[in-house]
Amino acid sequence: MEYMKPFSFDLIAKDGAARAGVFHTPHGELLTPIFAPVGTQATVKAITPAQLEEMGASLVLSNAYHLYLRPGADKIAECGGLHKFMAWEKPILTDSGGFQIFSQTNQRKIDADGVDFRSHIDGSSHRFTPEKSIAVQESLGADIIMAFDECPNPHDRTYNEQALARTHAWAERCLHAKKRPDQALFGIVQGGIFPDLREQSAEFITSLGTPGVAIGGLSVGETKDQTYLILDHLNPILPEKRPRYLMGVGSPEDIVEAILRGVDIMDCVLPTRMARNHAAITLRGQLNLRNAIFAQDQRPIDSECTCYTCRKFTRAYLRHLIVAREMLAATLISIHNLHTLIALAKELRQAIIDNRVQSFAANFRSTYQKRRPPEL
Repeated sequence: MEYMKPFSFDLIAKDGAARAGVFHTPHGELLTPIFAPVGTQATVKAITPAQLEEMGASLVLSNAYHLYLRPGADKIAECGGLHKFMAWEKPILTDSGGFQIFSQTNQRKIDADGVDFRSHIDGSSHRFTPEKSIAVQESLGADIIMAFDECPNPHDRTYNEQALARTHAWAERCLHAKKRPDQALFGIVQGGIFPDLREQSAEFITSLGTPGVAIGGLSVGETKDQTYLILDHLNPILPEKRPRYLMGVGSPEDIVEAILRGVDIMDCVLPTRMARNHAAITLRGQLNLRNAIFAQDQRPIDSECTCYTCRKFTRAYLRHLIVAREMLAATLISIHNLHTLIALAKELRQAIIDNRVQSFAANFRSTYQKRRPPEL
């Protein structure tokens, strides 16, 4: 299947393996590399669409599994599709539901045709096949949709070999089932931590001709060094003129290292989840804003940050909200965390264009520590 515009990718600059590009979609251009907030249930937790726009977000992810179960993909279609339903006019990506289903290790049964599973909401029985996953995602109406794949334990080679065969067969079935021309289907590369399986998967998935390629099955239990090794191995194999989406990555260090290895799109629930647990992300390290040391701290979370939270509020105020269990704490820290990661990807993009990404990364590595003292 050949994809014409609006699904085209322009590679405008390279600095080593790092890439800057533009991916054209029906709801706007994505300037890559890019970090995308996750709106699992058609909402980025604690954040409004207007706030997402203010912080510079241009792509949001939603979850096909969750929306299929509640409120139902057909109901969203009746409401005009996901863009209208969640009042987000920019690009949306939906996953296939595969990761969530395969995470239910004791509640699902796999065969060559698909997967039987139980709803985490009410225990009801359901079945997903590649065709069903595509039908759900076509009802939701996102710009970018994912092939139905199997995400196994990354360390079990025998099982990875079996899962890879299913993932490849299912990718072909997804491609044949897809009907809407206004959605871009991405195939997903699997293979665990095994370079030869990853190479085999990358060659097969790219041969399908989808307008983009996703890298799945990372950040699921392997070490960071193993993740980076796989990305290094895949970089020369994946087609240069198609965007590369690394699924489920969202810490500052992983964003930097992934972009250095040729990744274009990343997403993760991490920044909003951390915010709900009182943790603020900075490019020097994390702060636990519940700590008593912040009770009278009149500084913003990050004096160099330009987000709404850092322009308006102090660490002392944010700690007060946390201690008082006010829901505004989650919103304000989420705004900051998302802004930080979106801005980091944008800064890396400019560094690639300016041919200085290696010096940018070296400076980041010299100052960033995941855990930093509270006086940061």
